[in-house]
Amino acid sequence: MTGSFRYQPLRAVAALLMVAAVALRLLLPAVPAWAPALILLSAVVIGAVSMRGGTTDCTTAPPAVQRRYVRDMTTGMVGYMALLFASLLLLRVVEVPTLRALIALLPVAPIGLLLRAMLRFIRGVDELQQRIELEAICIAAALVSFGYMTGGFLQAAQVIDVPASAAMLWVFPLVCGLYGIAKSVVARRYR
Repeated sequence: MTGSFRYQPLRAVAALLMVAAVALRLLLPAVPAWAPALILLSAVVIGAVSMRGGTTDCTTAPPAVQRRYVRDMTTGMVGYMALLFASLLLLRVVEVPTLRALIALLPVAPIGLLLRAMLRFIRGVDELQQRIELEAICIAAALVSFGYMTGGFLQAAQVIDVPASAAMLWVFPLVCGLYGIAKSVVARRYR
């Protein structure tokens, strides 16, 4: 893949997420405001990554690894969106606690597929790219952990009041977003 064509799948996923965020807000107004906001944030981050281009993304990998990564990530994101919508719709009508728990966990399976895609990508690149990935994920995990712990101290002191469900749901997207930013910064050191 060359030029902007290689970024088309990412742009398509970003567009799909934006449409999903708007549709979720318009079609299910009773859904908590954080759900479409989280989806919209994901769309913006993915869109920004696809517009940025450069050599610090998956284009440094062999073409077969790139194609598998894009395919697996796209499949995972589409699955996540579909199961998130289904879950939110079903939770409005199901009352049995065991079924509610199973329905609430539906979107978790595609997240596992996304994690697997990331691991397969990292295993498919050379040692330098693996080092960049490792440093980036360490920085992202450290920053999110630091922020989460800081928020916990502020919550314990009753300075802020953040619902636990909202805070927990933002951890993974924040790690992913900060990972992308950290990867760009770390990769510059190796140019």
